[in-house]
Amino acid sequence: MKSLPKTLGALRASGYTSKTVKEEMRSNLIQALQKGMNPFPGIQGYEDTVIPQLQTAILAQHNLLFLGLRGQAKTRMARLMVNLLDEHIPYIAGTELNDDPLQPISKQGRDLIDEYGDKTPIAWLHRQERYTEKLATPDVSVSDLIGDIDPIKAATLKLSYADERVIHYGLIPRAHRGIFVINELPDLQARIQVSLFNMLQEGDIQIRGFKVRLPLDVAFVFTANPEDYTNRGSIITPLKDRIESQILTHYPKNVQLSKAITEQETRWAKGQAEKVQVDELIKLLIEEIAFQARKSEYIDQKSGVSARMTISAMESLISHCERRALLSGETTTQARISDVYAVLPAITGKVELVYEGEVEGIANVAYYLVGKAIRSEFDQLFPSPEKLKKEKKKNVYDAIIQWFNAGNSIDLLQDMSQSTYQQTLLQVPGLKTLVEQHVPTHSDAQQLLMMEFILFGLSEHSQLSKQTLDRQIQFKDLLGSMFTMGGEEDDDTEEGYGFHNN
Repeated sequence: MKSLPKTLGALRASGYTSKTVKEEMRSNLIQALQKGMNPFPGIQGYEDTVIPQLQTAILAQHNLLFLGLRGQAKTRMARLMVNLLDEHIPYIAGTELNDDPLQPISKQGRDLIDEYGDKTPIAWLHRQERYTEKLATPDVSVSDLIGDIDPIKAATLKLSYADERVIHYGLIPRAHRGIFVINELPDLQARIQVSLFNMLQEGDIQIRGFKVRLPLDVAFVFTANPEDYTNRGSIITPLKDRIESQILTHYPKNVQLSKAITEQETRWAKGQAEKVQVDELIKLLIEEIAFQARKSEYIDQKSGVSARMTISAMESLISHCERRALLSGETTTQARISDVYAVLPAITGKVELVYEGEVEGIANVAYYLVGKAIRSEFDQLFPSPEKLKKEKKKNVYDAIIQWFNAGNSIDLLQDMSQSTYQQTLLQVPGLKTLVEQHVPTHSDAQQLLMMEFILFGLSEHSQLSKQTLDRQIQFKDLLGSMFTMGGEEDDDTEEGYGFHNN
């Protein structure tokens, strides 16, 4: 910073030339593309869809609208656009609107240059200070965005209301020479949206009838959710017509990509990484829950299922496992299939139900989604019992099912130690052999996880009964559970849910 010019004269001598915000972004994007650099780090899954459209809009120097469901990285991309600005730009020190020393737009800036000439003090603005973001809410006013007359300033400075200096500028004029983002644009009242017309088309503002024209230099970015068009409001047509590029966002196309995003965004508290191990199967199950939700008839698809759901679910799962390790006195623990049910609070708060889902209840729907995820992943790793029966092949699960049919059962407790967990699963004949035959694994912990997974998979295929109690999950034979259903002890079990084994 010491080598940067400090006065207007020194700035002119340095050969500095002014550029608009959009020219800066275009120039820096061109350099990034030529060097093979990624100006949008951390954005995954948009490489062939959203990012090319966004880069095209920036090269075209357009204002733009990100349109997509919640949790599709709209705001994150808007915030990353600041990286395409020059690292520092000069402005007249002390000016409210960060006036360009070579092209001042405010009376304050022009007066300073008239008074000091080439000695006018120059300061430098970092790119991070040139980003302004506003969440659109029904109470946002024209004064908030554009500005208004400030009677206190008029009285203090003893100025007439006809003097431009009595204006208190709003957020957009103060974003001059930067990026201004309005999130959830449809929530902005129609009369407020009208006030944006001139700024988008002409780059100027009008305040309370003042004959003042401020040729603002602002790159506008808007975000919107299609659901808002019907639930809360809409973008008025004349405003939408003035937004040159509309970019449609989307959810990850596959589970692997979704898993990569979740791993990138999951926050591990201090010490958790050393204490909790999460197998790839568990990670896939977490993602599969979201994919099942995005096609479920019980979920409002117009609302969407945010990527934040899987992130919250993973953080909940990790912390649940950490809690078990703390209670059992173990230094490390492995995430289990039964731990996936600990993520239900992360699901119930992240989905919107349609009428059919409301009838069943959010808790039942969450259990249903977990079950669908387990069944989907199970069928990719192990033979489907229904398919074996249809093709008249030997049922590889006979030894397991017969053991339960003989009256045996097992309980998987939430705070069960690793040694007890191992002993419980190893008592089921055929489980370990089946894992060794169908899923090559490299550790005892992975083998135990797959053994547990088989029990959950069989329950989802209606081969075994699974009852979810407060502190445990119990597996037993399907026929025996039918005779006890409806009893007092089963009132809180999953057998009471309408989705069980659907």
